[in-house]
Amino acid sequence: MSDDLFNNKLNEEQEDTLTNRQGHPVTNNQNLRTVGNRGPAVLENYDFLEKISHFDRERIPERVVHARGAGAHGYFEAYGTAGDEPVSKYTRAKLFQVKGKQTPVFVRFSSVIHGGHSPETLRDPRGFAVKFYTEDGNWDLVGNNLKIFFIRDAIKFPDMIHAFKPDPITNIQDGERFFDFCASSPESFHMVTFVYSPWGIPANYRMMQGSGVNTYKWVNQEGVAVLVKYHWEPKQGIKNLTQQQASEIQGTSFNHATQDLHDAIKEGDYPEWELLVQIMSDDEHPELDFDPLDDTKLWPEDLFPWLPVGKMTLNKNPEDYFTEVEQVAFGTGVLVDGLDFSDDKMLQGRTFSYSDTQRHRVGANYLQLPINSPKKRVATNQSGGQMQYKLDRAPGQNPHINYEPSILGGLKEAEQDGIEYTPYIEGKLVRESIDRQSNTKQAGDTYRNFEEWERADLISNLVSDLSNCDPRIQVKMIALADEADEEYGRRLREGLAQASTKGSSQKPLGNRDGDKAPDEAVAKGHDADPY
Repeated sequence: MSDDLFNNKLNEEQEDTLTNRQGHPVTNNQNLRTVGNRGPAVLENYDFLEKISHFDRERIPERVVHARGAGAHGYFEAYGTAGDEPVSKYTRAKLFQVKGKQTPVFVRFSSVIHGGHSPETLRDPRGFAVKFYTEDGNWDLVGNNLKIFFIRDAIKFPDMIHAFKPDPITNIQDGERFFDFCASSPESFHMVTFVYSPWGIPANYRMMQGSGVNTYKWVNQEGVAVLVKYHWEPKQGIKNLTQQQASEIQGTSFNHATQDLHDAIKEGDYPEWELLVQIMSDDEHPELDFDPLDDTKLWPEDLFPWLPVGKMTLNKNPEDYFTEVEQVAFGTGVLVDGLDFSDDKMLQGRTFSYSDTQRHRVGANYLQLPINSPKKRVATNQSGGQMQYKLDRAPGQNPHINYEPSILGGLKEAEQDGIEYTPYIEGKLVRESIDRQSNTKQAGDTYRNFEEWERADLISNLVSDLSNCDPRIQVKMIALADEADEEYGRRLREGLAQASTKGSSQKPLGNRDGDKAPDEAVAKGHDADPY
């Protein structure tokens, strides 16, 4: 055999042959190219330079909120009804119309406040975001496990997150900062009541509820709209943790919820959630003591029953975490025909913020990534921007015509399906809070509906953090509890009166002894000699 034939045989690629991004086979992945085997290295190290420079750029900007996440693929199966009535009475959205119709989905669960590798046992709301790949394009239902929120006006969102995030000087979460904001924002008290109870620490992602949180609208074929709230109910049941249980789990794993989801799907124990909606006529409802657009409020189930409309099953784990779970991008403004926005001020602020975040975080062409792109044809006149790798061009489209309208072979507008929804709106432009605030009534209802062990854990967690806060903050929080429920206020007041004030507020929310950890580490650490 000649030397040339021999060398060609050696360099023949197999399916598992390592290459660089240019497609060149990598023959030595263990050593730099150097002058002698001790170095120095030379600049013409293409394989190394490509490898290390890509490594330097492996991360995109982390989500400001919802950074810690887990995800899975699955499908949504429609019932064709809303309760006992045809769903078409309320919405013309195609994914709901036919019983048994399946729509692919991708779901991302998350915690909210802390970073991408933070423990999944922290006291924090959990994100519950679902991307439906419908025949009419994507629909993103972006919500949380808890059905309400801390604030009702989007202008307060950056301040709220700043207060809940670690201190900008110490980089340690601080309960005093948290309660400073909440005591000065009384609309948050209902959410505080949930978050400081065991509902603030779901046992895992599979066994928690989900909610759209905000008020949306459904529109039927006649262009008539109703207000709607979305609820996901887990078929696996609901499990929450006390602070002590969460601390014990965190001592053994800080990835337990991600592992639980992955392992369940891997073993064929596919988690399921039923999607239910509450429906209300599209008006202001002056008979209620709250505004239907207020996302700090629950809609009473006895007045607005939960109507099942379908079921979601998650049956496939991601093939690659970064490609799918990290790069998936959701937005509350991503709706299909038959679904619409309400005038919920928080929702309207989210609608700008979410998609704006994705363009910053992933890039202008984030919707061309497979995890984000709809599973149907796309034809736009948008082009350019960082990392574009295909044109959204229609078959037969004149490539010279990247605008509309045109008579020279460009894209054409779609025909309206159904009567367009055209709400009438009038009023003065103002900067005002809503009229029916009722900041504590539902917090009292929630407190009374808790079981005693949940109430006891709530009071214990609140006392643990508030006891180390400024007395002015304590006074405000006791007043809110008193207003919500007499027993709630009394137990909080008595707990604070008996609590030690010698600790620090610099610790994870609700954590009993987190401020003692630095001294404990020194006391328990083993001495060692230098080496």
